[in-house]
Amino acid sequence: MGHLKSIYLQGIKKDIFNESEFGKPISDDLSATLRRNITKDYMADIATQTGISFSTIRDVVYRTNSLTAGNSVAIGLLVKTAFENSLARKRQNDRDIVFLERILKF
Repeated sequence: MGHLKSIYLQGIKKDIFNESEFGKPISDDLSATLRRNITKDYMADIATQTGISFSTIRDVVYRTNSLTAGNSVAIGLLVKTAFENSLARKRQNDRDIVFLERILKF
């Protein structure tokens, strides 16, 4: 699986970020969105998967470190995780709305 994992992780980097984004902090919007949709546990898991330190990942997310070609793999995985978490939250919110509408009899 190591080789497949490597190909997958490289694909994330190439699909999400442009070379022009390297050497700069991630955007305010991306930072805020990641912080809303991931936890330190997700960052720790991705640090383990990628071999990129937790502190580097955290610093990129909080914009105290720049995005690089090396750490973009981890940030790409965080973007994917944040997307999945956001979709899950939306599905839960939709179910909650239906449930609450029945109680309120809208």
